[in-house]
Parts: sequence; structure tokens; C-alpha cells
Amino acid sequence: MNALSREILPAMLAGRLTDEQKQTVLEAPRGQRVATVAAALGLTEPDALALVAQATGLDVASDIRPDRAALGLTPARLVHDYQVVPILEPGAGPAAEADDDLKPATEDSKQELHLATAWPPDAVMLDWVRTFTPRPLRWHLALPDRVHQLIIEHYGVGSGSLEDSSEDFAPVQNPQGADETVDEDAAVVRFVSDVISQAIADAATDIHFEPQEGQLRIRYRVDGLLVPVPLPENLLRFQDAIISRLKIMARLNISERRLPQDGRINFKTIGSALDIRVSTIPTIYAESVSLRLLNQKKEAFTMDRLGMNAEEQAMIIRVLDYPHGIILVTGPTGSGKSTSLNAFLRQINSPDLRIVTIEDPIEYEVPGVNQMQVRPEIGLTFAGALRHVLRQDPDVIMVGEIRDLDTAEIAIRASLTGHLVFSTIHTNDAAGAYTRLVDMGVEPFLVASAIELVIAQRLVRRLCTACARPQPVNRIKLRDTLAIFGLDPAGADSINELMAPVGCDRCRNSGYRGRIGIFEILRPNDELHDLILKRESARVLTKCARDHGMLTLQHSGWEKVKAGYTTLEELLRVITVTEK
Repeated sequence: MNALSREILPAMLAGRLTDEQKQTVLEAPRGQRVATVAAALGLTEPDALALVAQATGLDVASDIRPDRAALGLTPARLVHDYQVVPILEPGAGPAAEADDDLKPATEDSKQELHLATAWPPDAVMLDWVRTFTPRPLRWHLALPDRVHQLIIEHYGVGSGSLEDSSEDFAPVQNPQGADETVDEDAAVVRFVSDVISQAIADAATDIHFEPQEGQLRIRYRVDGLLVPVPLPENLLRFQDAIISRLKIMARLNISERRLPQDGRINFKTIGSALDIRVSTIPTIYAESVSLRLLNQKKEAFTMDRLGMNAEEQAMIIRVLDYPHGIILVTGPTGSGKSTSLNAFLRQINSPDLRIVTIEDPIEYEVPGVNQMQVRPEIGLTFAGALRHVLRQDPDVIMVGEIRDLDTAEIAIRASLTGHLVFSTIHTNDAAGAYTRLVDMGVEPFLVASAIELVIAQRLVRRLCTACARPQPVNRIKLRDTLAIFGLDPAGADSINELMAPVGCDRCRNSGYRGRIGIFEILRPNDELHDLILKRESARVLTKCARDHGMLTLQHSGWEKVKAGYTTLEELLRVITVTEK
């Protein structure tokens, strides 16, 4: 503990923390100390930061913008280790009196370097920053998340790990006091860890390492969209080492660069344990590596959190109480089908039911449920596993996906012999599930008899609750959009305004944060049963279902738009016109 830290804590907290809590604060990484203080005192982070500012005399800069001209004055590694970033001088407002050790020089004040930091600088930090710039310093406190965001945007993810050893930059002493040397192997290891950790923080589902001409591009998939990752300028130099590191972590053959390979990584970080599926393919420049992130500890969804309204939930719960039959969830890859099935399992899970699942991969752990991972490489396929599960006296079976005729026939026969079966299938709409199974080779009478419910779903981005604002609508344009969706254009006549995205720090200026489901629920009836037996097309089945009250994906999405959860632009992105 340095001298400045010993001075700051008593003045800041005035006996409000125990000695143990004080020690916890000082042992936390600099970017997490304000959050640690907030948790200990039961405050919000802004209130805890104001408390720190009051004790040190530093001002809190609420709206900080990077000083692009000064970014090169502070090495990336120092910026990452100490969570500090050069900023433009904040707007007008009286600056608080600073502690003597923190006061900037008064002469040449126009040349002052303004720095935002997540925690007041200590003596070591001050010495290091002064090593790299002769300009007088003026310090400001800012929310840790905002400081970290600016560092990532302007220095790049993992830039502190790949600081060139050839630069005139001595090893930085980290906040814990240990000297670190810039070794290329260690730098690559740390960089890969930084990229994965940042993906977790951004709630990404996939990471793509894509070698291009003259660059290594890295992208995250966040809320269903690919997002470029800001990267350090010297990344290309480490490209081969980064790809080799990923292959070593996934236990792949690093000398084999001509054939695709698949593997997995068990990655643990604070609060997260990930099962990462790794896939490599050879490209013209180098191997492209894709990582699918499966968080083993992520919170499972209930039907409320999926976005289902009360009527949709009631319809599904009614069928969940059936002793046998098949419930299918359809949609493209990444539409949340497995998440919905797990929500259904949690809804019916009880001590008097034996539930067995067959999954690839196991995305959620459900207490009390027997979950099996398929392993095609050793012959354990969906169909093979399902045959064995039927000998285990199950009441409910969940099959991760129906991919072939063998799995489809076993699942259907299981439902007809007294089992409730959940599964997924890749079709664009609910009615398409029937025609897809018939196309696989399943007899139409079996399909019509077994399936009790089909749910088609999509995920649309949810408007950020912190910045979304109501906006007047253009009724003519709105009527045209509703007509495109196959909805009644008259629905626009009563709409004066709809919520629109704005963008803020919390949503990374996208206007959206998280996703919500839209659903099309099909309950078969006698007329639909007869049409299935006649092998009618999905379009005919859909028309029949709509005539009997089925609400389409478009209608479900429009209800979410009116409720302020998402936007029409999102629906147009997710639902194609051909699906009406």
C-alpha cells in the first residue's frame, strides 16, 4: 500500500468502512475500486465516485471525450494498467481544490494534459505518467466503465498486452507491485485472454479471428450483429502466434494448417466459466478461427424474460401439461430456440418427473434434469442417444435438434408411446415444421398425430432503456410498413409516436441493449390435420392457421414495437417480406 493510498482512504471514507473493507478496496484492480466502495457502502457508482472526488478535491468529469492529439503521449500498457486516458478539457464549471500532490502546475496552463482516471493517482502512477510527458497534468475522475470504454475504442482491445518491446518503454509496475516483462509469448497469451474477457463483458456470443490482406480482423457477434473490435496497430506482427495460441488452447494440431479442425476451450474468469467451441478453416491468407462462447453459469431465462405475453404463456403452459406429444421450436441459427426449450423445462421441472435431455452443446444446466452431450466423433449421435434414453424410463425428453429422418422417426414414435418430447428444427415459420418433417420422409399421418404445438421465433434487439426516446411517426410510411408485414394498415391510425434509439455509453451508442423474442404459435386443429395428410404446402398451412386465429411473427413484432421494446427497423432486419 503506497503512502498516497493511505492518505486517501481515511479522508474519503471517514471511518465508514472496516479495516477489512479498506484492504479489499485497495487490493481490487484500479478499474474496480469505485464499484467495491459502492458495494461496501450500498451506494451507486456515481455516488461512490462523488465521495472519492470530495475527499481528493478532484473534479468528476461526467462527459469525457478523448484528446486524440495526446493519445500517443501515454503508452497503451500504462493506460490499461492504470485505467487512465487523455481527454479534452471538460466544459465550464468550477474545478475543486485538489490535494497538493495532485495539483497541476500553474504555469503554461494552456498546455496542460487533462487525464481521466477511474481512481485517484498514487505516487507510482504519477511518476510513470510524468516520465512520458513534460506537460503539466490536470487529473479528473470519471466512471470506470466510461474510462475503460475510451481505452478500448482508442487503444484497442489487448493493446496493453502487445506493447512492442522494441519501443523505448521500460516494464511498468502493475497496481499490485509486480514487475512485468514484455515477452512475446506471454504478450500473446495475455492478448487472447483480453479479447475473450472483453467479449464476455460485451455479452458477445461469438468471436471471429479473420486474417485479411495486411491485417488480422477480429469481430464479436453481439445481439445478433457482427461488431468490429478496436485493435492495436501492431496486431499483424503477432497474427501467427495468436492463431497458434488459440489452437493450443483448443488442443488442436498446430502444424496442420490445410484442413479444418474443431476443438473446445474451458475458459474461466471472475464470475464466468465458459465452454468455448473452436472451429478453424484454412483461407488464402491464414487460418480463420471462430469461437462460440457458451457461458456455463449464465442465468437461465423464464418465459417472461423470453418476451412472451400472458396469452402466449398460457397457450404454451396448457400444452406443457400434456402427458405426451411433441413441442417443436423453429427458427434459424441464433434465434434462441435452445433458450426457449430450457425455459419450458424449468416451467415443468418437478421431483415427480424424470426429464432427460440430449444436447449439442449443453448451454444451460438445469438442476434435477439428466443432461447428455452428444459426441458424433465416437458414434453418440442424436438418434443413437435417443434410442438409449427411451430405455431410461423418461417422462419428458428434450432432443436438441431434429436433423435427420432417423432422429425424427424415433422422436415421433416416442411421443406416440407416452412421452412428452421437446425439440427444435430449422424452418422459417411454424407451418414449415410440418412440411420439413414430411420432406425428411416421415409419414404425414405420424406428423399430424404427434405434434401438439409449433413455435416459430426470432430475436430482435431491445431498445436501450437508458436512452430510448419517443419520436413522432410518419403515418403514411407506417401504413406502408404494416402493409409490407401483411398487417392491417389501419393499425397506424391510432399511433402518434413510437420509441426510437438514441445511443449512450451504456449501449455503446447503438441505441439497443439486449434482445427480446417474437413468437408465432401454431396449435393444430382438424382442418390443419387434413391438410397435412394431403401434403399441402407450408403457405396453405399458414393461411389455415391464420384463419383460425394464429398470430404471425410480424404481428408479435408489431406488438413489441407498440409496447416500446423494439423498432420497426429491427423487424425489417430480422423478418423478411417473403415470410408474410
